[in-house]
Amino acid sequence: MLSSLHTAPVGELEAEDMNKIFPKGQNDCIAAGTKALPGGEGAQACTTLTNRTGFLCRDQRSCIPASGVCDGVRTCTHGEDEDESLCRDVPHSLPRFLVAHCGDPASWIYSDQKCDGTNNCGDCSDEESPVTVCPPCGPGWWRCPSTVFIYCGCIPRRLCRDRVQHCSDWSDEYACPGP
Repeated sequence: MLSSLHTAPVGELEAEDMNKIFPKGQNDCIAAGTKALPGGEGAQACTTLTNRTGFLCRDQRSCIPASGVCDGVRTCTHGEDEDESLCRDVPHSLPRFLVAHCGDPASWIYSDQKCDGTNNCGDCSDEESPVTVCPPCGPGWWRCPSTVFIYCGCIPRRLCRDRVQHCSDWSDEYACPGP
């Protein structure tokens, strides 16, 4: 999913943004939420519209999710998200901001898959302490000890009161208010 960045004229930045490096966009605007990071051969991080880590395309306006880089689909207009130098030895050739490590040091995920409610690492280390500190379950989620492997400490509320056990304590069927 390609998202456009919010832009603001240079003079309208908040004080907290002044210590960040922002690339210039159209009409002398800057792409808010982006910053240059070392180790990416010019690759830049950005924040997607879903508040996840992204990859800033060369046009300085399009931000694609981290997991959209080196996925075999050219999402950026110029195809830089599938560039050979970026994708030659994944994850080692990826900029650090695109990679998150799991509890097993040999395993990794894209950084936008951390704290997304899904067990991407297979051991819940992308969702739970001590490897990752995620915010509490969001409004569309119910906190419980999950019996479903795909979820860790929260399940989607749409699974509540569906007459199927998703929490080991059955709270999804008896305590969860539902969707």
